[in-house]
Amino acid sequence: MRRGLLTPAQVDEVLLQQSASGKRLGALLVELGMVEERSLIEALSVQLGVPVADLRQSEPDPEAAARVPESLARKLGVVAVRRDEGTLLIAADDPGDPRVLEEVGRAVAPDRVRLAIAVPADIRRSIDSAYRALAGVSSLVEAFEATETGRNADSGTRVVSEDAPVVHLVNLMLTQGLRDRASDIHIEPHADRVRVRYRIDGALHDVLSLPENMGPSVVSRIKIMANMNIVDRRRPQDGQISTEIDGRAVDIRVATSPTIWGEKAVLRLLDSNRTLFRLAELGMPAATYERFSSLLRSPYGMVACGGPTGSGKTTTLYATLGELNQSERNITTIEDPVEYVFPSVNQIQINDQAGITFATGLRSILRQDPDVILVGEIRDAETARIAVESALTGHFVLSSIHAADACSALHRFTDMGIEPFLITSTVAGVVSQRLVRRICDQCREPYRPGVDELAFFAKAGGSTDTGFWQGRGCNFCSRTGYQERIGVFELLVMSDAVKRLLVEKAPIGSLRKAAREQHMDSLLDGGVRLVEEGITTIAEIMSSVYVV
Repeated sequence: MRRGLLTPAQVDEVLLQQSASGKRLGALLVELGMVEERSLIEALSVQLGVPVADLRQSEPDPEAAARVPESLARKLGVVAVRRDEGTLLIAADDPGDPRVLEEVGRAVAPDRVRLAIAVPADIRRSIDSAYRALAGVSSLVEAFEATETGRNADSGTRVVSEDAPVVHLVNLMLTQGLRDRASDIHIEPHADRVRVRYRIDGALHDVLSLPENMGPSVVSRIKIMANMNIVDRRRPQDGQISTEIDGRAVDIRVATSPTIWGEKAVLRLLDSNRTLFRLAELGMPAATYERFSSLLRSPYGMVACGGPTGSGKTTTLYATLGELNQSERNITTIEDPVEYVFPSVNQIQINDQAGITFATGLRSILRQDPDVILVGEIRDAETARIAVESALTGHFVLSSIHAADACSALHRFTDMGIEPFLITSTVAGVVSQRLVRRICDQCREPYRPGVDELAFFAKAGGSTDTGFWQGRGCNFCSRTGYQERIGVFELLVMSDAVKRLLVEKAPIGSLRKAAREQHMDSLLDGGVRLVEEGITTIAEIMSSVYVV
């Protein structure tokens, strides 16, 4: 209150809520949005008489961090920042907790402990950064090569015991992947090594290099976990793993395929606890959001979501379902696979062995009086035809389709053999999207782009006089300068002009021109807007959004 961050009325309100909820006062202030977390930490620093540790800029010293066992650090929410002449500086989210001094002091004796306070989220990230799950990989590799499993690894079919080095290695890879916010883990065999890469915020990063004879055993272990056939190594396979990592339920989608050097495996990590986005949180400009929301008020017809693999189509479709999900509607989805369980929605999982394909599943859905149908992906002519017929017969259909942009999505329908007049009668609109990385808020700084970047930006319609930002790279973005992603969208509403061109089988350039005349902002326009607002960089737009 002395700092002017709270009014007496707010204090009275939060005390009332505290008496009902039993939560700590500071946590409740942050939860209600009355005070920012960093302001709370500064106030607690004065109250408790301890300094603030800014973990955004100062990285904990590895040797100091190693003095505190990882299990204790996670239990108490502490991280050792540095060691100076026998004194260990410990950053804690709650320095007032008597257990911190007592238990940490016992663990680091004979060192003395000096306490500091830091933001809880910063401490969690610092712990993940300081205690790398993959730190012990070299000893596991040595143990593997010293065992019979290592010598016979080329057979790859041995069911390894739970104590085998390869089992621990796979567990560590999954644990570190989740801590690093990886969406995918790529395990790729090469002539002289096995390369392991994480895809973080859409970009791949090398994390491990394993001996080539370890590849078959690693892939076999993953296939055992996913209930896949470990003997058949010549055909692509799909599977799914449900497990718990760091106390969080995780679903992992596994896809293997043969390469000239052996089997490659790609694991898609799906955090079951992740909250679903609302449509307004995806980053659509206000005008696009309004037009898209108006399309959703239609009682029938189709709205398609286009884009390449990994462009966030499923996230947008789920956010759209959130807008439509009301008790008076019967909503049914058919997906391959069901990525996130959506409460109060009927979700059907594709199962080829049981005869449930997109086409057969759609037919069964139509006999169950649906109001809204979500088709996870239109990938063949039969599915496309049934989806179009569903929209034509009075159902509202949402679907995703692989296409470069909104106009290309319409051409994909015709490419699948759907007559243009059927497309114009059913498709209400197509939203196309890409995901671009956001500049890290913790280390953003102004910069001047290169000549090539400025030339591209000017050609795309951007103002080169605007201020440009980039991320310098810090602890929190793993030195990349980017953290999290945001969507770039274009929305094509089926106007009379677009319908006429489609029926006349006009080239895609004519469709784009007509769409622009109907005030459609292209993907590139959206990218330029994000650069001008200081959300992303020109380099990111050039690599992720650029459309020929």
